Amino acid sequence: MTESHPRISKAVIPAAGLGTRFLPATKATPKEMLPVVDKPAIQYVVEEAVSAGLDDVLMITGRNKRPLEDHFDRNYELESALQKKGDADRLAKVQESSDLATMHYVRQGDPKGLGHAVLCAAPHVGHEPFAVLLGDDLIDPRDPLLARMVEVQEQRGGSVIALMEVAPEQIHLYGCAAVEPTDEGDLVKVTGLVEKPDAADAPSNYAIIGRYVLDPHIFDILRKTEPGRGGEIQLTDALQQLATDEKVGGPVHGVVFKGRRYDTGDRGDYLRAIVRLACEREDLGPDFRTWLRSYVAEEM
Repeated sequence: MTESHPRISKAVIPAAGLGTRFLPATKATPKEMLPVVDKPAIQYVVEEAVSAGLDDVLMITGRNKRPLEDHFDRNYELESALQKKGDADRLAKVQESSDLATMHYVRQGDPKGLGHAVLCAAPHVGHEPFAVLLGDDLIDPRDPLLARMVEVQEQRGGSVIALMEVAPEQIHLYGCAAVEPTDEGDLVKVTGLVEKPDAADAPSNYAIIGRYVLDPHIFDILRKTEPGRGGEIQLTDALQQLATDEKVGGPVHGVVFKGRRYDTGDRGDYLRAIVRLACEREDLGPDFRTWLRSYVAEEM
């Protein structure tokens, strides 16, 4: 019988990056605010956290990220204008983002890496397990990855990371996990981690994607973690210590994800994500798919 662990209620979303791959669009606009069809990418991530039962959301921001706060705040002038026009549909869409969750914000200050960004959440999180969601990975709501990870953490304790099998020649783009099987098909035990290894040195083709459920002991380790790859404090390095020493923070498990994931951190994948999501929309899909077929046929 599995042990029951405290219910998770807090999510942390690091959003302090400069978005240099999307310049010049991100010169004055946070990359997290770039639209995926008609919603900013960051709203999909907050919606995912809320769907998993995590309605206390801390966003780690930086300079020039004020639009993130404005998006999840009320806009009384716009709401009043829409209400006077009788535009109930658009009014509901505007109010949706401000009603999603209890939002908090803290600035990272110096860009010292993902591990440092997570460490900035320590005063807010305290001694509770918590989730971390990276904004570049959008997970289709029909494939509830985070809810499954929360379930695993509550049953087994420790930390849980999301894994995805990738081609060996792509593993150098990701953190990589050494794993052992468990008695559940989609769950593995993580025995080691390495950040962006060469294909020849990778312990597996299990890549870490942007979802974590972390034991609060991770903060103690991050405070002592030296800068690693790229001169940054790597979350992967801290998780490696948890994976190799279960006495501090419990075990590390990985949920192997085989569902729909949209990578918005790369320009090409960002465009593909928009096309896929637009094609599946009831209000846009039929006409858009017809146009897309025609366009592809002409270009071929």
